Amino acid sequence: MERCSPADRVKKTAVLFRTSPLLLDCGRPLSDVRVAYHTYGEAQEEATLVLHALTGDSAVHEWWPDFLGAGLPLDPTQEFIVCANVLGGCAGTDGPAVLGDLSISLRDMARVGRALLEHLGVRRVRIIGASMGGLLAYAWLLECPDLVVRAAVIGAPVRHSPWAVGLNSAARAAIRAAPGGEGLKVARQIAMLSYRSPQSLAQTQTGQRIPGVHAVTSYLDYQGEKLLARFCESSYVTLTGAMDGFQPNTAELASIHVPVLVVGISSDMLYPAAEVSAGAAELPNATYWELDSIHGHDAFLMDAGELPGRVGAFLRGEKTGH
Repeated sequence: MERCSPADRVKKTAVLFRTSPLLLDCGRPLSDVRVAYHTYGEAQEEATLVLHALTGDSAVHEWWPDFLGAGLPLDPTQEFIVCANVLGGCAGTDGPAVLGDLSISLRDMARVGRALLEHLGVRRVRIIGASMGGLLAYAWLLECPDLVVRAAVIGAPVRHSPWAVGLNSAARAAIRAAPGGEGLKVARQIAMLSYRSPQSLAQTQTGQRIPGVHAVTSYLDYQGEKLLARFCESSYVTLTGAMDGFQPNTAELASIHVPVLVVGISSDMLYPAAEVSAGAAELPNATYWELDSIHGHDAFLMDAGELPGRVGAFLRGEKTGH
């Protein structure tokens, strides 16, 4: 089945903040910000905004086949879908390679996204985000409450815990200790362990594929090399720092009144389901649902199960149950 048209697969670029600069939370103004993005379907004033994960990008058709396509939660034949590469990344939107080292917040990313929607003529959005994209969805709900109709947050807490901050701190320490690529590979290995679960690795990474090397060791080596080939260590430092800095208080979360579907993952070790559920309880109009999977945090990508149906029904305004 064709997920999207050939034209939708083409990455586009907009230059924003030409006449009035973006003032970052760190106090630095930015002008002429380049933003790379994909759109799917015919342009409309109401859209569905997809927010990608830490090392993801705007090409939703490549990384979320369970969600994008006719009859699926993100249906280009029925709606206008937008996904942009985040500020600070390395997939076409301005990041450290252009801007140098600077502090960027998730709220800064939301402001850039708002400017892109204005550029595209979008006035109202439904939001779906997973992992870092879920944290960013909360930033959107706080920063742009007038634009958001409803939001689906998958595998993400309302704020970064000491556990999550600690994992990112260790990853950044690896990059500082071994700049030039080796540190980024180790950072990815640390992250991959938090993205899976002991049960998942026991099922998928037993034995040896290379003589004398545990399967999980060769798996982690492969994941590190794979990320190094496509990602920038400076962006990794910038984006993980933005995630760690997202710490909304209870009063801010209580101000979010639009419907929010919050999805926890039963075996998630990075953002445990109990933590995600507790965060949902801080929102006035949230529904919590849990994806049952042994595959940990990455289940939203590799073991979606009922997730597309639940999210699709929610985005359409149908009752999802508890």
